Amino acid sequence: MRIEFAASPAHKTLRAIIALSMVFSCAALLNGQVRSGNGIYPPSSIEQPADVGVRMHTNYIIYAPAGSIIPAAQPAGETPASLGCVYDLVSNPIAGCPINGTTQVPTGGSGVIVIVDAYDYPSAAADLATFSSTFGLPQANFSVQYASGRKPSNGCSSGWQGEESLDIEWAHAMAPDAQIVLMEASSASNSALYSAVTAANSYIVAHGGKGEVSMSWGGSETSGESSSDHYFTQSGVVYFASSGDSPGVIYPSSSVDVISAGGTQVNRNSGGAYTNQTAWSDGGGGDSRYESRPSFQSAIQSIVGTHRGTPDLAFDASGGSPVAVYNSNCYGGWLEVYGTSVASPSLAGIINRAGQFKTSSNAENTLIYSNLGFSAYFTDVTSGSCGTHSATTGWDFCTGVGVDNGLVGK
Repeated sequence: MRIEFAASPAHKTLRAIIALSMVFSCAALLNGQVRSGNGIYPPSSIEQPADVGVRMHTNYIIYAPAGSIIPAAQPAGETPASLGCVYDLVSNPIAGCPINGTTQVPTGGSGVIVIVDAYDYPSAAADLATFSSTFGLPQANFSVQYASGRKPSNGCSSGWQGEESLDIEWAHAMAPDAQIVLMEASSASNSALYSAVTAANSYIVAHGGKGEVSMSWGGSETSGESSSDHYFTQSGVVYFASSGDSPGVIYPSSSVDVISAGGTQVNRNSGGAYTNQTAWSDGGGGDSRYESRPSFQSAIQSIVGTHRGTPDLAFDASGGSPVAVYNSNCYGGWLEVYGTSVASPSLAGIINRAGQFKTSSNAENTLIYSNLGFSAYFTDVTSGSCGTHSATTGWDFCTGVGVDNGLVGK
């Protein structure tokens, strides 16, 4: 069992100032990376003061204990089979869902999952094919689209390419038969990413009219953020956004028109068998400063008050239980990655595979919250903390309604 390292400072800007740069072996060194504990933060995952309200940042970290070699020749970390077993997404789960020795992967899925990210990822199709063949997944129905109509610049040096690898691979892992589309924005600016969401909406409408959009990025809340909520209201589309990798609330996770994806740690015993999940200490969550409480949270108004609370539900995101990701263009091989960027595409895949295809995120959240406390559908996470919040019985600011348990009720 991996023991998670000590929680990092709440603000990534502070972390960026105090952390030391680290040189490690990879195909293309990322300028501006910083180390914190056992994690390496790419530049894209560090929000600078000038970014607020202007550009978004990613929510992933590379797991790298001191002395480790990046990239690795072989995959390590949680796999589609191990987490498919943990979340009861396979038909014949092996007792204990061992991280090694569990081979049955999730199956199914339909419609379209659009991954919205910034910059270009030249080896996306080849890397997804390698990921799929390595873990026994079917080859993906996959395409890359350029939101502006023109190929963006390469996302390697910024860190965005690692995000793209994670997103397409884990959306496919949870819903192998869904069409996966990587919608590449021209930059990480708010305007470019929102334009890419609009392009994603149009793509889904033109290809069956039902699907999910995953956004593993976000930024600090601003007073005018609700004016951007309309980007997430296309009928037939359900939107997912990461809740953040430091305690607190970010947007668009805080939007009332988005499903906010929080983080947990998957715990295992010394033999590698799954035991339970706890709240991830660095996971984002809390009350929005600017978004009013939506109707689907009326039942928890005693907790959230008059504002929208995040997250809605959670998935593995901890440095104590990182996932395997393959990227050949920027890193040259296998990585172990963590953060709530794992949660957003994975939950989009699970909801896709559940097959309800609600008309909106609000409708999907209404269904999810109607099953709050029903253990047959969601497993309540009752221990651990995130910043000043603690996981407790029922809904909480670290894990929402809890974690997925199978495909019914969502």
